[in-house]
Amino acid sequence: MNAASPLTAHPPAAASEHSRKIAKAAHDFEAVLLNSLLGPLEKTFSSLPGKETDVASDNYQSLGMQALASSLAARGGVGIAGMIVKSLSKRDNAVAAAHEKSLARGASLARPF
Repeated sequence: MNAASPLTAHPPAAASEHSRKIAKAAHDFEAVLLNSLLGPLEKTFSSLPGKETDVASDNYQSLGMQALASSLAARGGVGIAGMIVKSLSKRDNAVAAAHEKSLARGASLARPF
């Protein structure tokens, strides 16, 4: 019986899908991070002292800041997404290599005498 292992290496089609998901998650994370950094900065410089802001304007500016942060992240951002993708790819490669090594070791131990 061939039980699927959680450490099984991804087949080529699944590997590219897996890589795409990692890259999307990394860029989404960077967009959220940039939004949390740029949001307060935008509020500081966009408001005039003594002038009240309305809720609709705040919501519109927030949507604009989210769009800006997502766009920045999609075009490379500050490089955090690239570092995340590189780190996760290294980890996946190490896990796959360890799994292959354990399979090879298991196959050599299972030889009949």
